[in-house]
Amino acid sequence: MSTVGNKPIIGILGGIGSGKTTVANEFAKLGCAVVDADKIAHKLLNEPAVREKVLGLFGQEISDSTGKIDHRKLAAVVFADADKLSSLNRIIHPLVLKQAEKLIRQYNGQGRVKAIVLDMPLLAEVGWEKRCDRLIFVECEPRLRSERAKKMGVFFDEIKIRENFQISLDNKASVADNTINNNSDFSVLVKQVADIFSNVVDSC
Repeated sequence: MSTVGNKPIIGILGGIGSGKTTVANEFAKLGCAVVDADKIAHKLLNEPAVREKVLGLFGQEISDSTGKIDHRKLAAVVFADADKLSSLNRIIHPLVLKQAEKLIRQYNGQGRVKAIVLDMPLLAEVGWEKRCDRLIFVECEPRLRSERAKKMGVFFDEIKIRENFQISLDNKASVADNTINNNSDFSVLVKQVADIFSNVVDSC
């Protein structure tokens, strides 16, 4: 699987705070390249043309003292109003997906890359689950998700509001090929990732 060409694509599904990025990072340690949609979106919001468009739509009150967009302020605005969230998505999503496509092409040309992992919160919502050779659902009980999300500055009520705009976790779990249980020790998660990785590489 170290050849240049189309690499297997692994998509990660799960709720906020479930540990999707932790799982993606473990795949990265095994030789996978990760396409991180949140990271792409944050970079885009710092680009002058995108920033001006977003500030023009939502006003200067979502910016910080340096004029950059404050992600928490922006989230508070858009997750309180479905129309505003749709407006933001119309600006950001096409750009995120375009950059993701570019990265996939780039990684497909790198011999050392064994597989490509899509760490995209809205993977199923934008229809990209169809592009994946393997879909993994990260299962995690609400209490733990709440604790982990709090460390990222997202509180339980916010999780529920944000997930109301997404495909239900039950539906995401039902389309997954594998489930990773992230309710116990980190070492247990690491073993599950390693087992799935071996299976993906062997079957492609």
